[in-house]
Amino acid sequence: MADSKLSGTTTIIVLGASGDLAKKKTYPALFGLYRNGFLPEGTSIIGYSRTKLNSTEFHARITGHMKILNDEIKNQLSEFLKLCTYVSGQYDKDEDYQKLDKAVEKAESLNIHEERNRVFYMALPPSVFVPVAKGLKKNVYSKKGINRLIVEKPFGMDLESSRELGRALAPLWKEEETYRIDHYLGKEMVKNLLIIRFANVFFGAIWNRQSIANVQITFKEKIGTEGRGGYFDEFGIIRDVMQNHLLQILSIFAMERPLSLSAEDVRDEKVRVLRCIPPVKLEDSILGQYTRSEDDDSKIGYLEDKTVPAGSTCPTFAACTLWVNNERWEGVPFILKCGKALNEQKTKIRVQFQDVPGNVFKDAPRNELVIRVQPNEAVYMKMTNKLPGLSMDTVISELDLSYNRRFSDLKIPDAYEALILDVLKGDHSNFVRDDELDAAWKIFTPLLHKIDNEKIAPQPYAYGTRGPPGIEEFVSKYGFKRPTQEYNWPEHKINKL
Repeated sequence: MADSKLSGTTTIIVLGASGDLAKKKTYPALFGLYRNGFLPEGTSIIGYSRTKLNSTEFHARITGHMKILNDEIKNQLSEFLKLCTYVSGQYDKDEDYQKLDKAVEKAESLNIHEERNRVFYMALPPSVFVPVAKGLKKNVYSKKGINRLIVEKPFGMDLESSRELGRALAPLWKEEETYRIDHYLGKEMVKNLLIIRFANVFFGAIWNRQSIANVQITFKEKIGTEGRGGYFDEFGIIRDVMQNHLLQILSIFAMERPLSLSAEDVRDEKVRVLRCIPPVKLEDSILGQYTRSEDDDSKIGYLEDKTVPAGSTCPTFAACTLWVNNERWEGVPFILKCGKALNEQKTKIRVQFQDVPGNVFKDAPRNELVIRVQPNEAVYMKMTNKLPGLSMDTVISELDLSYNRRFSDLKIPDAYEALILDVLKGDHSNFVRDDELDAAWKIFTPLLHKIDNEKIAPQPYAYGTRGPPGIEEFVSKYGFKRPTQEYNWPEHKINKL
């Protein structure tokens, strides 16, 4: 029954339904699928968490982050809420799960289909993953249809804890029933990477160490921990962003062509490339922690957040250089950068190509391919062009595919919408397999243990800046060349002679 579209009656059970993730991401995504007609006919949605809420309170909570732009959407929301019910209960009591099971059976009884499928979405902290998985399997597992379990990151804290979690879940839930969700795999430009790479002959010809000098994958957030420092301090920026989101982007960027687009063929190639990456070294890393903003008034530093443990050395910024030791990428540095409280909100891939051999235009900068994941999705190539006029001066121009111009009449779906739809279809392509997770943790666990055990002091950087002062020198050390010419986005106005 693996990798199959659900037919019959479908019930979606959201565990942790009163929490932040559910109200900000899960329920808005489900509403988006409902509005666009992608939920199976007769779907019911049941929320479950420890908080005691009546129906009105629950509906108010899950609609707080939904955009009601017009009366049509307002009417659709009213109909959607009729599908959404709520049950409160503990995560470690069989009798509460049995109460949930009765609510599911009641919803299923309204449909005539014999097949009764259940999708369980664990919008929960990792500390309760195992008891919830056990409680669901024992008490709420459907014996008349397909069961699917969606697990949110983080999947452990290091290699060993990840394996412990896997060992605990494996006897309960088969691998084909398990969907480890990393929402970056649902983002439009991350999914587009496969097509950019393998459907364009000119990219295929230059996607190697002979043409590419370095690759930077950057994630920037403008906000700090904003009172959630206690939670963040347990993990740090490497576990929170780099080991999962950025490494997933790297694996798709660097992998070999899969035999087909089937889920297992794609994931086989991702695992193969991850196994070519040795553990990250501390000397190939730079760590930072944000301090009060430079104006000294508007934003407090990380250690001034009352929820952060005193004297914490937890990094809020990290840059690590990874090396892929295979024939295609030997010697090409992959520089992963991520941080909070920076100067802008942005995620992008920046590919810098090699210098033109014997270039007669001495000041011409390197070509670059930039894939902007968010915001304002775009693909553009920086190239050297003649500055219009009588001289032979050069200027940096771009071949620009900005989605807001090229696809202005199309809506880009939310990542969670795309991934929940994949679960309903039974498509594992954009979910993390167990051996893929293992390979990812092997890359970062030695570095994380060194940081944690030796309390490596991060470099301070002011809130709202580009990161630690040493970051420019760090990327230059790995061969990145900043263009000597100023690069301006606006088009040049041409005056004909």
